[in-house]
Amino acid sequence: MGRDDPALTHVDADGRVVMVDVGAKSPSERRAVAAGRVQLSPAAVSAIGTGSVAKGDVLTVARIAGIGGAKRTSELIPLCHPLRLTGIDVEATVVADGVELTASVRTHDRTGVEMEALTAVAVAGLTVIDMVKAIDPAAVITDVRVLTKAGGASGDWARP
Repeated sequence: MGRDDPALTHVDADGRVVMVDVGAKSPSERRAVAAGRVQLSPAAVSAIGTGSVAKGDVLTVARIAGIGGAKRTSELIPLCHPLRLTGIDVEATVVADGVELTASVRTHDRTGVEMEALTAVAVAGLTVIDMVKAIDPAAVITDVRVLTKAGGASGDWARP
Protein backbone atom coordinates (compact mmCIF):
# COMPACT_ATOMS: atom_id res chain seq x y z
CA MET A 1 0.00 0.00 0.00
CA GLY A 2 1.39 3.36 -0.97
CA ARG A 3 0.28 6.78 0.10
CA ASP A 4 -1.73 7.17 -3.13
CA ASP A 5 -3.73 4.03 -2.27
CA PRO A 6 -7.41 5.04 -1.96
CA ALA A 7 -7.76 2.55 0.93
CA LEU A 8 -5.59 4.80 3.09
CA THR A 9 -8.35 7.11 4.27
CA HIS A 10 -6.32 8.70 7.07
CA VAL A 11 -3.33 9.73 4.93
CA ASP A 12 -3.29 12.84 2.73
CA ALA A 13 -1.62 13.26 -0.69
CA ASP A 14 1.65 14.23 1.02
CA GLY A 15 1.67 11.12 3.20
CA ARG A 16 0.67 12.94 6.39
CA VAL A 17 -1.74 11.37 8.84
CA VAL A 18 -5.06 13.23 8.98
CA MET A 19 -8.41 12.82 10.66
CA VAL A 20 -11.03 12.21 7.96
CA ASP A 21 -13.44 15.12 7.41
CA VAL A 22 -16.94 13.75 7.97
CA GLY A 23 -18.63 17.17 7.91
CA ALA A 24 -20.40 16.58 4.59
CA LYS A 25 -21.91 13.27 5.72
CA SER A 26 -25.50 13.21 6.95
CA PRO A 27 -26.04 11.97 10.47
CA SER A 28 -27.66 8.54 10.68
CA GLU A 29 -28.34 5.86 13.24
CA ARG A 30 -25.17 3.86 13.98
CA ARG A 31 -24.73 0.86 16.25
CA ALA A 32 -21.87 -1.45 17.11
CA VAL A 33 -21.47 -4.42 19.41
CA ALA A 34 -18.07 -5.63 20.60
CA ALA A 35 -17.03 -8.43 22.91
CA GLY A 36 -14.03 -9.79 24.74
CA ARG A 37 -13.08 -11.83 27.73
CA VAL A 38 -10.78 -11.79 30.71
CA GLN A 39 -9.24 -15.21 31.37
CA LEU A 40 -8.91 -15.79 35.10
CA SER A 41 -7.78 -18.40 37.56
CA PRO A 42 -10.41 -20.51 39.34
CA ALA A 43 -9.68 -18.57 42.55
CA ALA A 44 -10.42 -15.23 40.87
CA VAL A 45 -13.59 -16.57 39.23
CA SER A 46 -14.74 -17.88 42.59
CA ALA A 47 -14.00 -14.59 44.37
CA ILE A 48 -15.96 -12.61 41.78
CA GLY A 49 -18.85 -15.07 41.92
CA THR A 50 -19.08 -14.96 45.71
CA GLY A 51 -18.56 -11.21 45.93
CA SER A 52 -15.44 -11.60 48.05
CA VAL A 53 -13.03 -9.45 46.01
CA ALA A 54 -11.48 -6.92 48.42
CA LYS A 55 -11.91 -4.00 45.99
CA GLY A 56 -15.68 -4.54 45.68
CA ASP A 57 -18.24 -5.57 43.08
CA VAL A 58 -16.04 -6.39 40.08
CA LEU A 59 -18.81 -6.73 37.49
CA THR A 60 -20.56 -3.47 38.39
CA VAL A 61 -17.33 -1.48 38.46
CA ALA A 62 -16.23 -3.02 35.13
CA ARG A 63 -19.57 -2.07 33.53
CA ILE A 64 -19.28 1.53 34.76
CA ALA A 65 -15.66 1.73 33.60
CA GLY A 66 -16.62 0.40 30.17
CA ILE A 67 -19.30 3.08 29.82
CA GLY A 68 -16.77 5.73 30.76
CA GLY A 69 -14.25 4.29 28.30
CA ALA A 70 -16.72 4.46 25.42
CA LYS A 71 -17.45 8.11 26.24
CA ARG A 72 -13.73 8.98 26.15
CA THR A 73 -12.71 7.06 23.03
CA SER A 74 -11.84 10.16 20.98
CA GLU A 75 -9.46 11.26 23.75
CA LEU A 76 -7.68 7.90 23.69
CA ILE A 77 -7.59 6.98 19.99
CA PRO A 78 -5.94 9.83 18.04
CA LEU A 79 -7.96 9.71 14.79
CA CYS A 80 -11.41 9.01 16.28
CA HIS A 81 -14.05 11.70 16.04
CA PRO A 82 -15.81 12.85 19.20
CA LEU A 83 -19.36 11.52 18.98
CA ARG A 84 -22.60 12.21 20.79
CA LEU A 85 -23.35 8.74 22.06
CA THR A 86 -27.04 8.07 22.59
CA GLY A 87 -26.69 4.76 24.39
CA ILE A 88 -24.07 2.47 25.91
CA ASP A 89 -24.75 -0.95 27.41
CA VAL A 90 -21.91 -2.96 28.91
CA GLU A 91 -22.47 -6.48 30.17
CA ALA A 92 -20.02 -8.44 32.31
CA THR A 93 -20.77 -12.08 33.06
CA VAL A 94 -18.81 -14.60 35.09
CA VAL A 95 -18.11 -17.81 33.16
CA ALA A 96 -16.15 -20.93 34.08
CA ASP A 97 -12.75 -19.50 33.13
CA GLY A 98 -13.21 -15.75 33.53
CA VAL A 99 -15.46 -12.85 32.64
CA GLU A 100 -17.22 -12.35 29.30
CA LEU A 101 -17.67 -8.71 28.27
CA THR A 102 -20.05 -7.26 25.70
CA ALA A 103 -20.61 -3.60 24.81
CA SER A 104 -23.35 -2.16 22.64
CA VAL A 105 -22.98 1.49 21.60
CA ARG A 106 -25.40 3.71 19.68
CA THR A 107 -25.31 7.18 18.16
CA HIS A 108 -27.06 9.36 15.61
CA ASP A 109 -23.98 10.88 14.01
CA ARG A 110 -21.74 11.04 10.93
CA THR A 111 -19.42 8.13 11.66
CA GLY A 112 -19.59 4.70 13.26
CA VAL A 113 -19.15 3.60 16.86
CA GLU A 114 -17.06 0.45 16.46
CA MET A 115 -14.09 2.01 18.26
CA GLU A 116 -16.32 3.14 21.13
CA ALA A 117 -17.65 -0.40 21.57
CA LEU A 118 -14.13 -1.86 21.43
CA THR A 119 -12.86 0.72 23.91
CA ALA A 120 -15.71 -0.07 26.29
CA VAL A 121 -14.77 -3.76 26.25
CA ALA A 122 -11.05 -3.07 26.66
CA VAL A 123 -11.52 -0.65 29.57
CA ALA A 124 -13.97 -3.00 31.26
CA GLY A 125 -11.41 -5.79 30.89
CA LEU A 126 -8.62 -3.69 32.31
CA THR A 127 -10.87 -2.87 35.26
CA VAL A 128 -11.53 -6.54 35.95
CA ILE A 129 -7.78 -7.17 35.96
CA ASP A 130 -7.14 -4.22 38.26
CA MET A 131 -9.72 -5.46 40.73
CA VAL A 132 -8.49 -9.07 40.85
CA LYS A 133 -4.74 -8.67 40.29
CA ALA A 134 -3.98 -9.51 43.93
CA ILE A 135 -5.79 -12.85 43.46
CA ASP A 136 -4.68 -13.52 39.88
CA PRO A 137 -1.66 -11.59 38.62
CA ALA A 138 -1.69 -13.70 35.41
CA ALA A 139 -5.14 -12.53 34.21
CA VAL A 140 -5.34 -11.95 30.44
CA ILE A 141 -7.65 -9.87 28.25
CA THR A 142 -8.36 -11.73 25.03
CA ASP A 143 -10.56 -11.91 21.95
CA VAL A 144 -11.54 -8.22 21.88
CA ARG A 145 -13.45 -7.87 18.62
CA VAL A 146 -16.36 -6.22 16.85
CA LEU A 147 -19.34 -8.56 16.57
CA THR A 148 -21.71 -6.36 14.56
CA LYS A 149 -22.05 -2.86 13.18
CA ALA A 150 -25.07 -1.18 11.64
CA GLY A 151 -25.72 2.05 9.83
CA GLY A 152 -23.74 4.37 7.61
CA ALA A 153 -22.88 4.17 3.93
CA SER A 154 -21.11 0.82 4.25
CA GLY A 155 -24.25 -0.73 5.77
CA ASP A 156 -24.55 -3.55 8.23
CA TRP A 157 -21.84 -6.08 9.03
CA ALA A 158 -21.72 -9.12 11.31
CA ARG A 159 -18.75 -11.27 12.23
CA PRO A 160 -19.11 -14.57 10.36
